[in-house]
Amino acid sequence: MSKLAARSLVFFASAAVLVLEILAGRMMAPYVGVTLETWTGIIGTILAGISIGSWLGGRLADRYPPKHVLPLVLMVGGALALLAFPMVRLVGPSAGSEPIDIVILAAVSFFAPAAVLSAVTPAVTKIRLETLSETGTVVGRLSAISTAGAIFGTFLAGFVLVAAWPSRTITVILGLLLIATGLALAVQSRVATTGLLATSALITFGAGAAAVGAPASCDYETAYFCVNVDVDPERESGRILWLDTLRHSYVDIDDPTYLEFRYAQIFGAVLDTHLPDGPASSLSIGGGGFTFPHYVAATHPGGTNTVLEIDPALVDIAEDRLGLDPDSYDIRTGDARLTLRETELGIYDVVIGDAFGGPAVPWHLTTVEFVEDFAARLTPDGFYVLNLIDYPPLGFARAQTVTLADVFEHVAVIAPANYLAGEAGGNFVLVASNGEIDAAAISNELTRRNSSADVISGAAVAEFIGDAEVLTDDFAPVDQLITN
Repeated sequence: MSKLAARSLVFFASAAVLVLEILAGRMMAPYVGVTLETWTGIIGTILAGISIGSWLGGRLADRYPPKHVLPLVLMVGGALALLAFPMVRLVGPSAGSEPIDIVILAAVSFFAPAAVLSAVTPAVTKIRLETLSETGTVVGRLSAISTAGAIFGTFLAGFVLVAAWPSRTITVILGLLLIATGLALAVQSRVATTGLLATSALITFGAGAAAVGAPASCDYETAYFCVNVDVDPERESGRILWLDTLRHSYVDIDDPTYLEFRYAQIFGAVLDTHLPDGPASSLSIGGGGFTFPHYVAATHPGGTNTVLEIDPALVDIAEDRLGLDPDSYDIRTGDARLTLRETELGIYDVVIGDAFGGPAVPWHLTTVEFVEDFAARLTPDGFYVLNLIDYPPLGFARAQTVTLADVFEHVAVIAPANYLAGEAGGNFVLVASNGEIDAAAISNELTRRNSSADVISGAAVAEFIGDAEVLTDDFAPVDQLITN
């Protein structure tokens, strides 16, 4: 085997493993969400596959002729890559969001291809070791090339492939390329037999059919989310937007003032009781289905509505399926920490926080530094209203509340009584302002809307916070606070 061929094989196999690792996050997201635990489980599982595969690959190369091992390794690795998508679809629906569920799903779908493809480097190293005097040079060079391939695969998948093609398409192409490379190597090395060719054809057909035939779980797969849009069977004009595992938004395309979800009704009560009469200026952190920009525009026409949405594809989906007229809003796509800097100071009557990555608010949108940043965009009596999800012992809800209290003079927490008591969990709505928060007015409006939620403020909020600590850019373990 030539030096170029050896280096190319090592580079390609390592790149393939890391492409699969990036794709794992996308394929698993509809079932386990996108959290720190998700990526921890994926990275740990892939690293375990690389470790075991490298060890076993070395043993195989010592026991059998490497030129016989390599074609089989590439073809089997390609077949396993093809099977990753259907395996996720098969096992995913029964998975939970606990760390053990994440690891199991990652293991059954991605451990095997990572392990098999990681056997390429030791097999190639065995072939290239012609004398003991150059062992260090050969091993070091191929190890460096393997790492370079892994870096390339990471950048290629994360920056290019995921944004260009669906995950299933990428895995099918990758699997077929691996199988084709293995066959070409078998022919070039003169180890191809009729049985090997027939077996490889059968494996390719079977794994490819499983990959192509596996049902997709997404109406749309963007660079950030698995997106589904459902029609409400009980309301013809109602649309439900799902982002990964989260039922994120409800939009009535005929009536923008209709609010279906309880947290949305709470938002409506806060907006109706605290926005000034006449035109209002709003800044939404997270667009999603654009429920609240629609609501503010409908209830306070004539104002300005700025929306910070990370996913440009989601804007297109909202336009196509959810009745969004993008020309009616100032929509800025990109991460809110960055796009917020482009907005004006002191002009917004309300900042609306409804951004999620899985069940959690992205951690960098929870910290005191971010709160201070958007607080500077509010008018003197402007307010912040935030939706978050938490469960007992309410570590995140309490930490986010004390973080807001560190910046604003007044904070209120709105949720069902058993949520506030730490007996159950779900959506909490937080309101923060340097002006007075009229808890009684919000409560009366909730009663009028037949919404079952309590409003606490003042000393009750201090009791709710307890010993929670302020979230900072240096320390904001949001995912752990929610799941613990």
